[in-house]
Amino acid sequence: MTTGYLSIAPLSAVLDTLTLLTIPQHIAIVVTAILVYAGIRWRRASARPKRILTELVAALGFLVALVLVYAAVAVLPRPMAGLVVSDETVLAIDFHAHTKYSHDGRWDWTEDDVRDWHRSAGYDAVYITDHATFEGAERGIATNPPVAGEGEIVLQGLEAFYKGEHVNILSAGRHYRGLTNATLKDIDPEALGLASLLPQSTPLLIETVPGNLDKVPASTDKMPVGVQAIEIVDGSPRGLTQGRRDHNRIIKIADSLNLALVTGSDNHGWGRAAPGWTLMRIGGWRGMPTDSLSSRIEHALREGRRAATRTAERRVAEASNPAEVVFAAPLVLWRMFTTLSPDERVMWLIWTWGAVLVMRAYRTYRNRPPAAA
Repeated sequence: MTTGYLSIAPLSAVLDTLTLLTIPQHIAIVVTAILVYAGIRWRRASARPKRILTELVAALGFLVALVLVYAAVAVLPRPMAGLVVSDETVLAIDFHAHTKYSHDGRWDWTEDDVRDWHRSAGYDAVYITDHATFEGAERGIATNPPVAGEGEIVLQGLEAFYKGEHVNILSAGRHYRGLTNATLKDIDPEALGLASLLPQSTPLLIETVPGNLDKVPASTDKMPVGVQAIEIVDGSPRGLTQGRRDHNRIIKIADSLNLALVTGSDNHGWGRAAPGWTLMRIGGWRGMPTDSLSSRIEHALREGRRAATRTAERRVAEASNPAEVVFAAPLVLWRMFTTLSPDERVMWLIWTWGAVLVMRAYRTYRNRPPAAA
């Protein structure tokens, strides 16, 4: 946790928490805020004559403030909370990220922005898996440091459809060419089958969420061509919603089908909070060039499957049942405050008392007696 992150601990905690909420939690919190605002305004209005214009201006100000908070979540540049790995044989990986070259990427989100975002979050490597294009990944690889361990390493992949499911194909367009149709949107089953004739070089496919967990096209002994890993964390709002709701089910699927569990930020250029990290122990990864590193990562996933990874997840209040959704606002606040580190608690106290002193000074200034003529 950087000094910059700690110095604005209240802002960091609130914006990080909002970034990591599920869609139902966002809806519940916004509705709760509106109800609390309406209650406060009604109570104030009951003690004095109602003025429609005043209430309209106040309501507009409230809506603007709400929009500004969510805008800050999405685009405010700020320090990030990053993972620190003390074991030099372990690397932290993001298997799912995007650039502006995806149709749904932020318009100005370049491969350099991806590298900076992931460096700040404590990743050692990131797969850029854009939709229907390799440009972002290729540009990122072109500016990689000479070897891993000397800076953030960008690796290449592609997000496409396979048997109706969204999957990420690692090293597509680099180690493996021609796996998809001409639009790069759908995997060609015949091409995938040919590329999978040698088990030790089978393309590595990852099932992403949200997805249909009843139709995971897994690679098994009976069907050797298919996905070998599945996301337990996906940082998009829809991905977080399913990942949290079906967390235990995803683990059971991974156990039963022998799939590696991985995390993906699914970052498209919005927000400054990493939802999770995939940890892999690969001896000697530091000092490897780009292609060697990707080959070792994919070999470890292919051979180790369920045992190949460990995941670290950032969690907020659960929303697995209707009651937890309805009371999302207090539950989210409670979880946020109870998971603060000691240093963050100290900074919260400093900022709280600072705000109190400023307000007192302002009131004293307003209530001072008029100067004598």
